[in-house]
Amino acid sequence: MANCRAPRGSDLTVAEQAPNRIEESSATADFEQIVEQHSSFVYNVAFRMMGNPQDAEDVAQEAFISAYRAFERFRGESKVTTWLYRITVNAALMRLRKEKKARTLTQYGFDDVIVHDWSDAPYRAASDSELGDRLREGIGMLPDDMKAAVVLRDMEELSNAEAAEVIGISVSALKSRLHRGRVLLRKHLDEYLKPVE
Repeated sequence: MANCRAPRGSDLTVAEQAPNRIEESSATADFEQIVEQHSSFVYNVAFRMMGNPQDAEDVAQEAFISAYRAFERFRGESKVTTWLYRITVNAALMRLRKEKKARTLTQYGFDDVIVHDWSDAPYRAASDSELGDRLREGIGMLPDDMKAAVVLRDMEELSNAEAAEVIGISVSALKSRLHRGRVLLRKHLDEYLKPVE
């Protein structure tokens, strides 16, 4: 009976190996271009999720490693940025779960509170101020699911549909998380924003 084993790489001729090498080389070049174009974007998302530069760098690196491993399965059905958002947010959430930050904002009595859209959020004008620091601190203390919603919707300015797709939840679930996260942030900022008497 003839030997039925599949040919190994060394059993293939150079001509048979060439298309695989070209495909691998092309995919690597494509991925390198994605990294070059989107590295600051991935870092910024990671920084907003993690709250400090060292953790953000670690998360960005983990995100690109995950993206590289999944690159051959990326079919282009979504935008590259949406794909990278999802990978980066997932990497940040995994890291946050591992660390289980000790301090989180408490979640009582937020269902009846009305919170307006923060699209013109105060952190834009106050990014280097005490208010900006206080806001970043509050975002850092949010539970992970709310943090992802607030970061993607209010800081990255994604639409509700885009943010929900990135997180992998329905739009109504996103709105609920966003509302609760905004309420907790408002409570966190109340002391700072109260007028001095």
